Amino acid sequence: MNMFSKATKLVVATALLAGLSTASMAKDKVYKWKLATTWGPTLSPFIDAPENMAKLVEEMSNGRLIIRVDAANKHKSAFGILDMVKGGQYEMGHSASYYWKGKDIDLLPFTTMPFGMTAPEQYAWFYYGGGLELMQKAYAKHHVLSFPGGNTGNQMGGWFRKEVKTLDDLKGLKMRIPGFAGEIMAKLGLTVTNIAPGELYTALERGTIDALEWVGPGMDINMGFHKVAPYYYTGWHEPATELQFLVNEKAYNKLPKDLQAILLTAMKISSYNMYIQNYDMSATAWSKIATEYPDIKIKTFPKPIMDAMKQANKELLTEMSKDHPLLKEVLDSQAAYQKKAREWTKMSDYLYLKDNL
Repeated sequence: MNMFSKATKLVVATALLAGLSTASMAKDKVYKWKLATTWGPTLSPFIDAPENMAKLVEEMSNGRLIIRVDAANKHKSAFGILDMVKGGQYEMGHSASYYWKGKDIDLLPFTTMPFGMTAPEQYAWFYYGGGLELMQKAYAKHHVLSFPGGNTGNQMGGWFRKEVKTLDDLKGLKMRIPGFAGEIMAKLGLTVTNIAPGELYTALERGTIDALEWVGPGMDINMGFHKVAPYYYTGWHEPATELQFLVNEKAYNKLPKDLQAILLTAMKISSYNMYIQNYDMSATAWSKIATEYPDIKIKTFPKPIMDAMKQANKELLTEMSKDHPLLKEVLDSQAAYQKKAREWTKMSDYLYLKDNL
C-alpha cells in the first residue's frame, strides 16, 4: 500500500468520524426558544394552548427543544406579537391574525369572518381545503410561518349595558370588537375600539366603552362582565375564532427535521385541546346561568339589525377585495369551501338538532 492510499484512507476515516460526531452533536444540541402571547398568565384556555404545546415539545424532544412562554404582563406588548416574532426577539408567538388588520389586511380572514364557517368547517378548510397553504402565503412577506393555534367555536355577540332593540340603539355606542366585525359595527354607527384583554373589565366598568364582545360564557363569566352589562347577545360575528401560532421562519429552518415535526405535532394537538377545553368551559358555565346568574338577560339581535349587519358585511367585503388580490383569493377560497361544507353541516348537525331538541 503506497503512502497516497494510506493518506486517502486516513482522510476518509477522519471524515466519517467527523460526520458521526457532527450528527451526534446535532442530535444532542438543546434549542432554547421564547414564545410571546397576547394573553395574560391566567387567561385560560388561551394561555393554556401555548403552555401545553411547550410541555409537549419538551417531552417529545426529550428536552432538546425548550420553549419559554411569556404572557403579556411580561413582555408588555399584547398586540405586538407579529412584530416581535418577525424581528426575531421571539422565535414564536400566540395571538390572533385579525389583530393585524391595520398592518396587513391579507392576514385578517385566518382568525374568523362574520357569518362564516363553523369550527369543524374551518379546520377542514385549513387542513384539507388549502387554507393552511394560503395562510403561509399571506405570512411569507413577514418571514413568519403561521399555524392554527386553538379555536373558541361560535362566540357570543357581546355584553351591552342597555338592551338593543333597533338600529338607532346602536348608533353612537362605544364597543370593543376586533376584526372584520368591528368594521361592520362601525358602518352601522358604532364607535369601535380594540382593548387588550387585561383592560376589558375596567373599561366597561368605568364607562370607557358601552359594550364589548369577548368569547363565550366559559371565559366571560370569569371576567365579570355581567356585573356591569347584563344584556348578553348571541353570536354572529365570530363563528369559529382560530388563534394562531406564529413561528420565525429562520429559527424554524435551523431546527433539525425531527424537531420541526415534533413542533408541528405539538401545535396541532394543543390547538384541538383548546377547542374542546373551551367548549367544556362554556357548556358548564351555560348550564349554571339560569340558577347562579339570574340577572343575565340572554338576547338575540332583532332581524332588522341582523339584516343590516349582513348587508354591511357584503358591501365591505366587496370594497376591500378590490385592491387586495391575496385577500380576495383567501375570501373566495373560504366562501367556496363553506358552500361545499355547509350542505354536510346541515345534514349532519342542523337536521339532527332540529329533530332532537
